[in-house]
Parts: sequence; structure tokens; C-alpha cells
Amino acid sequence: MVKRVVVGAHYGLKDWLAQRITAVVMALYIAAFAGILLICPPQGHEGWRALFQNQFMRIATFVFFISLFWHAWIGVRDIFMDYIQPTSIRLAAEVVAVLVLVAYTGWAIQILWSL
Repeated sequence: MVKRVVVGAHYGLKDWLAQRITAVVMALYIAAFAGILLICPPQGHEGWRALFQNQFMRIATFVFFISLFWHAWIGVRDIFMDYIQPTSIRLAAEVVAVLVLVAYTGWAIQILWSL
């Protein structure tokens, strides 16, 4: 009997495509945000607060962060799978990474919707 343990990052087209899509989403957001800052830069705390009071800006920023965290997860998971050979240590590292990314997502929600 052969015990099969997946040790390489071979998820294929789905993850490759997810990396590209999340990169495009982040690039578009950064370009739009830079454009906003060039056209009408916020002055002081109240200016920044007013910028993010707009629901569209909050949602766009949240989509940026979700894309960033998903992009990071795929990259970190692949690195862990390639370089951490003991399955138990790799699983622990992946769980820690997921918990950190979920905590960052909650933190982003708290910041964006507490303005």
C-alpha cells in the first residue's frame, strides 16, 4: 500500500488564475486610489474620513484587502508546501497563516466601517 502525501504546490490552473485576478484587482484599486489622491488629495484627518465615508470607497477598499489576503494565502501556502516537509509542522504553519489572515480581514472590516 502506498501512502500518498501531497508535498508540492500543484493546484494548477485555478490557483494560477486566482493569483492573476487578485493581482489585477489590486493594481486597478491602486491606480484608482492614486488618481483620487492626485485629483483631490485629502487634507488632514477630516479629509481622509470624508474620503472613506463614501460606501463605494469602503467596498472597493475591502475588495482590495480581500484580494490581497487571498493572493497572500495562495503564495504562502505554496511556499509552505514546497519548503516545509513534515506534514504536522506544515499544517500548523498553514493554520497560523489562515488565522492571521482572518484576523486581518476582521480588522479591515472594523477600520473601514467604524469611520
